[in-house]
Amino acid sequence: MASPLMKPTTSILLLFTTLFYLQCFHISAYEFEVGGSKGWLVPPSNGSIFYNDWASHNRFSVGDTIRFRYRKDSVMEVSESEYKKCNSTQPLFFSNTGNTVFQLDHSGPFYFISGVSGHCERGQKMIIKVLTSEEFSSGRSSASKNAALSYGLLKLVLMSFV
Repeated sequence: MASPLMKPTTSILLLFTTLFYLQCFHISAYEFEVGGSKGWLVPPSNGSIFYNDWASHNRFSVGDTIRFRYRKDSVMEVSESEYKKCNSTQPLFFSNTGNTVFQLDHSGPFYFISGVSGHCERGQKMIIKVLTSEEFSSGRSSASKNAALSYGLLKLVLMSFV
């Protein structure tokens, strides 16, 4: 017959173990709003790097999605050479729904331009760099720090019962 003290100890140990594994294996994708509250539009005349500046302030990983919100416009994924020329004759992806969600399905660069004539030349274009899992994990967020803290706490609890 188990002692009355054994049951609470086992429950606490099970709780800490469960919390630890939930934090370690928590994988999630994130949805980014392209351009923030401004959305996908032709930037002002002095904002030709607006979208690349926006993209450089975010960390994208495989599985994340980006949402383009726009009116009377379109969005295209194109090759690097088409991006540099603002050429939209051979898009890899095209949408003109006004609310386009695009999944980032591999690491590396993605090139986007507006499909409306003249918009790309005026700065409505963007490069998104999706980090490899190694690059992304090297800049871990507070969630991974919490997992390490939980692991340390779990070790402390285990040591106190041994």
